[in-house]
Amino acid sequence: MLIDFFYTLRAAKLKVSVKEYLTLLEALKAGVIGPSVDDFYYLARTALVKDEAQFDKFDRAFAAYFKGVELRADFTQDVPLEWLRKTLELELDAEQKAAIEKMGWNELMETLRKRLEEQKERHQGGSKMIGTGGTSPFGAYGYNPQGIRIGQDKSRNRSAVKVWDQRAYKDYDDARELGTRNIKVALRRLRRFAREGSDLELDLDDTIHSTAANAGLLDIKMIPERHNRVKVLLLMDVGGTMDEHIHRVEELFSAAKSEFKHLEFYYFHNCVYDFMWKHNRRRFSEKFPTWDVIRKYNKDYKLVFVGDATMSPYEIVQPGGSVEYNNEEPGAEWLQRLTQAFPKFAWINPEPQGVWGYRQSISIIQQLMNQRMFPLTLAGLEGAMRLLSK
Repeated sequence: MLIDFFYTLRAAKLKVSVKEYLTLLEALKAGVIGPSVDDFYYLARTALVKDEAQFDKFDRAFAAYFKGVELRADFTQDVPLEWLRKTLELELDAEQKAAIEKMGWNELMETLRKRLEEQKERHQGGSKMIGTGGTSPFGAYGYNPQGIRIGQDKSRNRSAVKVWDQRAYKDYDDARELGTRNIKVALRRLRRFAREGSDLELDLDDTIHSTAANAGLLDIKMIPERHNRVKVLLLMDVGGTMDEHIHRVEELFSAAKSEFKHLEFYYFHNCVYDFMWKHNRRRFSEKFPTWDVIRKYNKDYKLVFVGDATMSPYEIVQPGGSVEYNNEEPGAEWLQRLTQAFPKFAWINPEPQGVWGYRQSISIIQQLMNQRMFPLTLAGLEGAMRLLSK
């Protein structure tokens, strides 16, 4: 019965496997949910969608299959901006509003399809065509108890059954700024679990087997907890142009500290030179020589730089180029030493990727990083974690 639903999800570019589809069928057969479309929606999403970033695609595919949205109207068409130009805003009293009837979903969608076919020019203040300031169910800045909002900057009467130009899950857009929770989702791609340390966790399978072998007398077996064995060395640029990115870098730092048990971090300014520090207030009194950092940690650490790579090119390629002191060796030398000491490395850049090509220093850093620079977005973090996990 649901094979067409499976193919609809595949057509929407969702990576749904046959095993996950069979799991969904087993759950339905076992009566996990009642006869409710809403319950089925949550069950199907739980069973079939592995990545929260794909929830929006799933919603659209679900609606297309169960509601037939794509058969009623083509929401990929462009409505001319001139049709939606706001020149008046309709004000109706309660009696006038009550006189305007709702269409219902099927009639609404079918009528919209017809309007798109027959309308050729802008309309304003009417009750039929796509426009503004009227009582038509299609358009903006008017009134209808149930319509499709097209081209309006925000909700007014909260009665639209569909919004033409807005999706619901913008928080998971790859280009959006990330919250700590979303960053954790991306960082979880870099995991290698192992059981180490004291026996603190119940081994249920072994306990059952041992109890059965012990003539039914309870024989509890414990095992060490699972921990992420991945080791991360995090080097963060601080100060100057990085002040614009404090909030996002703090979110990344917070998420990394909760996701990685073996995390070591240091600060630098603009480019890494012969020393780094752990506390910004004591950065001149408590220095950590970069050579010591290289020697202290094994090459199994994943090296992650976080910085906007925005500086004078001289700070990277010239001795004495640092803006704060007279460094004996150029920053490029230290970056090469670090990447040679830690073969698994990546650079996370909070600057928008669109400006990278216009800044010479970013291009130089990209070359030194062997093009392993990623933007601080959901897609960028996932790409960096995927690279580091190879």
